[in-house]
Amino acid sequence: MQALVLLLWTGALLGHGSSQNTAGSQEEGSPAPDTTGMPVEEEDPFFKVPVNKLAAAISNFGYDLYRARSSMSPAANVLLSPLSVATALSALSLGAEQRTESTIHRALYYDLISNPDIHGTYKELLASVTAPQKNFKSASRIVFERKLRIKSSFVAPLEKSYGTRPRILIGNPRLDLQEMNSWVQTQMKGKIARSTREVPSGISILLLGVAYFKGQWVTKFDSKKTSLADFHLDEERTVRVPMMSDPKAILRYGLDSDLNCQIAQLPLTGSMSIIFFLPQKVTQNLTMIEESLTSEFIHDIDRELKTIQAVLTIPKLKLNDESEVTKSLQEIKLQSLFDSPDFSKITGKAIKLTQVEHRAGFEWNEDGAGSTSNPGLQPTRLTFPLDYHLNQPFIFVLRDTDTGALLFIGKILDPRGT
Repeated sequence: MQALVLLLWTGALLGHGSSQNTAGSQEEGSPAPDTTGMPVEEEDPFFKVPVNKLAAAISNFGYDLYRARSSMSPAANVLLSPLSVATALSALSLGAEQRTESTIHRALYYDLISNPDIHGTYKELLASVTAPQKNFKSASRIVFERKLRIKSSFVAPLEKSYGTRPRILIGNPRLDLQEMNSWVQTQMKGKIARSTREVPSGISILLLGVAYFKGQWVTKFDSKKTSLADFHLDEERTVRVPMMSDPKAILRYGLDSDLNCQIAQLPLTGSMSIIFFLPQKVTQNLTMIEESLTSEFIHDIDRELKTIQAVLTIPKLKLNDESEVTKSLQEIKLQSLFDSPDFSKITGKAIKLTQVEHRAGFEWNEDGAGSTSNPGLQPTRLTFPLDYHLNQPFIFVLRDTDTGALLFIGKILDPRGT
């Protein structure tokens, strides 16, 4: 298999192990300072578009959040839509004074981009990634403690840029949960199960991020070829799961020799794609792959992968997640929001972040737009047939091709569910 290397790159070239948003580290239009005498690399034109640069920043936050979350759940599936959490944090920053605003903006990598209208650009980004043809739904909400008096000067820009109004708890855990569930059902069109967990007492600020995606492949799978097959949990244990297959799949492929993994990209309708990271060995730790994930690395992969024909098998997937990401956020530069933040643009009372919840649903099956691949795609001719079987633990990234935004990321150790 390793003889079929279609793509070679080095860790140094793509910045393995770094979550620094290098694409946004300079002012727009200004060249990077040359302090080494080495040639200075031009900024990729893709990242010069304000929406794309903002998408890269909050996606890098997303990879940070995913790493923190995954390290806390080393033996479990992880499903995360970081955009929904980033949106709630970005919206909350509208009510923060300078010190607290800077804390949030650094976590979201806003300090590395020059954009006088971050929130206006965020509105544009949300409109783009949640357009009807994308099949992606995302919503965020800020919930405050009961009887809190909120300044109208906070509510107006919140509605303008993020299309949401804050919610004030009434203090009855059952009724507060009922109202929250109703909001989620309305936003997600009933696609996410209702929560049964009561809203805890002692909430000061609660952030809620929800997202749902059901992918539609550009080329659909033949349901007659779907059958039960082995998925290797490790070297000793296997489980039987419904596995879709296509003996003549057209996909984009590369082998990363540093990460020792095969990378494949499958297109979805609505200018979306899923990138899979499949280790060469079933026992390989996924941490090295996770540490390499940045917006710039994924963008470079998107440019470098080669179109090929392969024998493809992929498990049908339907996952749901309802979890707290509070501890994960505390791990990535945001502890001060839970201790002594300054949200005096919201209210005159001292308030702080106490809980961040994430609810998500994600699925793909055989559904697709067409039964044959795009005739304009000419795969690279291979000396030997290539197999790409997602029959062992893998990582996937759902990316919006138009903006580069990270919409979902998953660590699949067992496709039967979380």
